[in-house]
Amino acid sequence: MPRTGELLAAGRQLETPDEGGAVVTAPLEGPRARLSRLVVTDFRSYARAELALDGRPVVLTGENGAGKTNLLEAISLLSPGRGLRGVPYAEIARDNGAGGWAVAATLETPEGPVRIGTGIEPGVESARSRQVRVDGEQAGPSALADLVSLVWLTPAMDRLFVEAAGERRRFLDRLVMGFDPAHGTRAGAYDRALRERNRLLADDVFDDAWLTGLEGQMAEHGVALAAARVETLARLRGALDAACEGPFPRALVRVEGTLEAAIADAAAVDVEDAFRARLREMRGRDAAAGRALDGPHRSDLLVRHAAKDREARQCSTGEQKALLIGMVLANARLLAARGRPPLLLLDEIAAHLDEERRAALFDEIVGLNLQAFMTGTDPSLFETLGGRAQGLEVARGEISRTGPPA
Repeated sequence: MPRTGELLAAGRQLETPDEGGAVVTAPLEGPRARLSRLVVTDFRSYARAELALDGRPVVLTGENGAGKTNLLEAISLLSPGRGLRGVPYAEIARDNGAGGWAVAATLETPEGPVRIGTGIEPGVESARSRQVRVDGEQAGPSALADLVSLVWLTPAMDRLFVEAAGERRRFLDRLVMGFDPAHGTRAGAYDRALRERNRLLADDVFDDAWLTGLEGQMAEHGVALAAARVETLARLRGALDAACEGPFPRALVRVEGTLEAAIADAAAVDVEDAFRARLREMRGRDAAAGRALDGPHRSDLLVRHAAKDREARQCSTGEQKALLIGMVLANARLLAARGRPPLLLLDEIAAHLDEERRAALFDEIVGLNLQAFMTGTDPSLFETLGGRAQGLEVARGEISRTGPPA
């Protein structure tokens, strides 16, 4: 791993509904997870960059192509998965670098600082996995989910409600992981069993015992995924309903899927048995299709604009973005109340918001005591934050401090 030493060294109240819908109160002030240091090495446009962070929301400004989003991507890799761009790990390495890359961070937690490192070794062009270290010890990417919750919004997600269901499903699963860090591990196990079953079904002769084992894994993990999604959306609906009317419209949210619908009316063990039997019954159909046509990998997150009683995909671009921000803020309130306040990565978040919505967003972030990382080309869009945020300017791979001191 490049520069291994860098990796290893590296009174308000919130009212929110519980799972039953009752309003509970939790303190917002006090210790919460935040980054105090971030170092990137041979990462995208950076040979090396280091950020010293003071806990306030961070505003990164600079011209297009300066490297602002690259820093958000680096932070996003402090969670399981491929980060906010979702690209192969080898593509992240700096063009003129040795071929590897590294991200090191110090995470301040109520229990004390935790050093996190992740990256790939130079020369691993086809790397499908990355190394992760926590306080100097080797760990798996799933260990990151236990340490910090991350939620991000990027310009590409402005079309979330009109794109294919897969993007909405991944967005929902990232929200679920904030409450249930093991959700990502189960999703990975389900996907591996799914791919292996598809491969076996492509053979002319089925291996019944092997298929039965894989279908058992799909049933076990698939029902757990569906149940976690249903539970998370129940919480989210409560938080959305409890929020005061404001600049971000209330969203009506639900998940559409065969397993998610089934667990609302039956015990999980019965749904698991039925799904396992269904997979066995539909082997011929799935073999002909070249993929499994039933399961949580085909579920969809459906969203409606409550006040207008209109599907999100039929709303204007501005309304869609406002709905999405409202959902993210509601999720952040829930996580803060449960002691897992997320880090928010908001790329070009202010560009298409009017002044009222910008002010409301900033006030919510500061009021929730969250560490958010926001980017923009126009510093004037963040003026209302003033000294409540840490301003950093990004230019030609260099990062400098801007704005008033803390």
